[in-house]
Amino acid sequence: MKEEEINRCQIQEWYPKFESVSIKTQIHELPESFIQYLLDDSGPFLLPLSISNDDALPKRVNKPEEEEDFVASEGSGDEAEEPSPPPSFPELEMRIKESIEFLGGAAFPKLNWSAPKDSAWISSTGNLKCTNFSEISLLLKSSDSLVHDLSHAYDLCCDKTASRPLSFYLALRKWYPSLQPHMEFRCFVCNRNLVGISQREVTNFYPVLLEKDNLKMTIRGFFVEKVMENFESESYTFDVYVTRDGRVKLLDFNPWGGFTLPLLFTWEELEDKLKDEDHELEFRIVENSCGIRPGLKTAVPYDYLDTSPGSGWDQFLRNANEESRRQPKSAEAGA
Repeated sequence: MKEEEINRCQIQEWYPKFESVSIKTQIHELPESFIQYLLDDSGPFLLPLSISNDDALPKRVNKPEEEEDFVASEGSGDEAEEPSPPPSFPELEMRIKESIEFLGGAAFPKLNWSAPKDSAWISSTGNLKCTNFSEISLLLKSSDSLVHDLSHAYDLCCDKTASRPLSFYLALRKWYPSLQPHMEFRCFVCNRNLVGISQREVTNFYPVLLEKDNLKMTIRGFFVEKVMENFESESYTFDVYVTRDGRVKLLDFNPWGGFTLPLLFTWEELEDKLKDEDHELEFRIVENSCGIRPGLKTAVPYDYLDTSPGSGWDQFLRNANEESRRQPKSAEAGA
């Protein structure tokens, strides 16, 4: 994998070329001071001071009687250090506010490569829907996966010259409340051949809305007509969304291998397909509960979960382990 292959997958690089077949997006270059704010974990967790007085979380109802124990007695001598003032990015906030209004009042954020999906749990809505700068800052600041973009983007490159790009960008993508996650698909292209398609939402079972063979042909046609001759890399992945009426929208590009998840495939399976001259394009979806793959990524920190005996997550993990043990036996019985 080379740096140029990673760079082509940055949204600010590919979106202008594919704007007509993608989701409406506004892109802003981020000041270095904001990047350093995201990376700084030396002090308390502070959200930027909003010039619009927007809040990322619902305001808590103050109950003075519950706070009496935390108020130091006057003249006690235990004076707390003066807290550092929160940072402020007024110009960036105003540009983001204008973009969100342009996009219809709500957007979901991502940086050059990644979206903060792992921090969705902390938002007041439980997803990536953002209506103001404070909500965006909360998601970005809370995300561990974005540290990869910020500090380790080129770690697996054979020609690595830096750990991060010179500039970072914030992409605000129009929020569609009716979008169905199980109609998102990852497409695997190796040596300019489309070798596999996998459903992206593989941690739950949802029946797809369109007939499987029709979906396969629709996505293949989109690749041939819109992607194959317009993306310069030889091997890569791209993500699409298929609407109820069969239209395809391009969501993202990712490099082949490395940190990109193969979802319902393995990288070995995908590479072996090219060794077979008569290989068929394989389309994999979660067709029953046995195909679910929990643990690829969870949107809640591990220590946030109650896994004690008798808890809901404890039972879920027991069921998942039992299902894993049954799957080989089911396969043998059907052979």
